[in-house]
Amino acid sequence: MDTVKIGKFLKELRKEKGYTQETLGEKVGVTNKTVSRWETGTYMPSVECLVLLSDIYDVSINEIVAGQRLSKAEFSDAAEENLSDALQLSENVYKQREKRLMLIMAISTIIAMVLIYLVPLNKGDMVRGLITILLIIGLAFISNTLNIVALAQNKEKYGKKD
Repeated sequence: MDTVKIGKFLKELRKEKGYTQETLGEKVGVTNKTVSRWETGTYMPSVECLVLLSDIYDVSINEIVAGQRLSKAEFSDAAEENLSDALQLSENVYKQREKRLMLIMAISTIIAMVLIYLVPLNKGDMVRGLITILLIIGLAFISNTLNIVALAQNKEKYGKKD
């Protein structure tokens, strides 16, 4: 997906309709800065905003994502390419989230191990030391359980199976 090309097309469509960024932002429910970011290719509009922009500009979402008006012959090819790009983007987002969650699990486990190592186990404070170790293990367990749940939700959201 060429976000700069899409942005230029969105700017062209806005100017054709005679809207300012502020006016368009009000119609779509975003700030003029957000509209500016779309038009510079910094951000892509959300799906909800793409639907609204499609209605406002009387063009298809496929044309917006292609960054140009499409003839009937080009429409099908562009739809295939846009769908492929969207699926690839979704796959990349899924992988990034999964890596981030795995990293958080690894870090929390390492921190727990270091803390357990640092807890002094003196004869006089043996009970206190053991309670501290159990609390650290419990917190690590909770942290990793939450991350496993988040990983499962990520897989479910993106339709992944083990």
